[in-house]
Amino acid sequence: MNTVELIEKKKNNQALSAEEIKFLVKDFTEGKIPDYQISAFLMAVLLRGMNSSETATLTNEMLISGRVVDLSAIKGLKIDKHSTGGVGDKNSLIIAPIVASAGVYVPMITGRGLGHTGGTLDKLESISGFRTNISLTEYKKVLRQCGAVLIGQTDEIAPADKLIYSLRDVTATIDSVPLITASIMSKKLAEGIDGLVLDVKTGNGAFMKSTKDAIELSTSLIKTAKTFNKKVIAFITDMNQPLGNYIGNWLEVYESVKILMGEVKNDAYKLSVELAGAMLFLGNKTKSIIEGRKLAEEQIRNGEAFNKFLEIVEHQGGNTYFLKNLDEYPKSKNVKKVRCPKAGFIEKIDTYKIGMASLELGAGRLKKDDIIDHKAGIIFHKKIGDYVNKEDVICVLHSESRSKIKNAEQMITESIQCSKTKPSAPKLIKKIIH
Repeated sequence: MNTVELIEKKKNNQALSAEEIKFLVKDFTEGKIPDYQISAFLMAVLLRGMNSSETATLTNEMLISGRVVDLSAIKGLKIDKHSTGGVGDKNSLIIAPIVASAGVYVPMITGRGLGHTGGTLDKLESISGFRTNISLTEYKKVLRQCGAVLIGQTDEIAPADKLIYSLRDVTATIDSVPLITASIMSKKLAEGIDGLVLDVKTGNGAFMKSTKDAIELSTSLIKTAKTFNKKVIAFITDMNQPLGNYIGNWLEVYESVKILMGEVKNDAYKLSVELAGAMLFLGNKTKSIIEGRKLAEEQIRNGEAFNKFLEIVEHQGGNTYFLKNLDEYPKSKNVKKVRCPKAGFIEKIDTYKIGMASLELGAGRLKKDDIIDHKAGIIFHKKIGDYVNKEDVICVLHSESRSKIKNAEQMITESIQCSKTKPSAPKLIKKIIH
């Protein structure tokens, strides 16, 4: 086959055959097709799209480019959750132990921070000793022993996705629904799952800015999952303000522990029990999502979810001391309260800018080789619709650097808009598709 002809074909909005897609993925993975040609192909896909058959084929070829984990020896359904990413999105840390404590296996291959959004792996690594780079053999062992495992993508899992994603990141082809679908599903299918709950975020702090775009992505993911006979439920959720009140790696672990201990019941708690409820439903532990939510709440109430979290951490080499003694975790050298410059109702929050302020403080990577400060981040006290007096504390910044705190403070101040009239709070769960 001729790569240039296939680029031309897609550029002219023609569907590619399964054999043509197989050729492109296989030969690129083997180094037979240069980066510049695949980059041109990715741009053609971004501009012209792919039909559901093409998307499923692309997913499959990326999936079989590496190892597909066989979990059939572990008896019971295996259900995972995937989020498209947001600011303060710590749900995986809360959901995995809830669901595992109720008897459903949770094999989770997760990622690091991307752009302004935080990453589950970075949060877990704020726990001393926690290993996210374990082998697939140990991945199975931990899953069998404690019911849940959280690791990063290994070299064996969907290597074609890693190669293609690195090009998408530098060719402005990230926001293509077929390419996003194939990237997510190739990794998730490689885990050995039976079902998947999707948390597709929309709003100014999400990659999918409009609800329409989020529904389009959800529909594509569901169609592709069904092609592989996987059960799937998608939640369209709001990201027009940070989720929960803590942003940053250890800070989000701290809030997750508080939720698992039943001490905090904010929006992060509400979304976590809904998503966990859907996973328990897919795992045949309940007859509905509503029953699943009630079971999730009970697992928190009876202490089993928190105990399961400690068990997962121990099985992956983590030290649980600070999880049991939260206030003894090392503190940032510099802590600064950010105060509201005027009174009014919080009308709008630029969540993207909040995420970037967290990165500025050291909680994420501005460059690939940046070292994360696990203590850095933001404790955000206010939500849309809250009334604030002049000089009320909006949030508290944590960083090792005074200059970074000064920069972040300005970003935070610019991200908040107040009004004289009380706005409606955004709906947390906008739509459920299954």
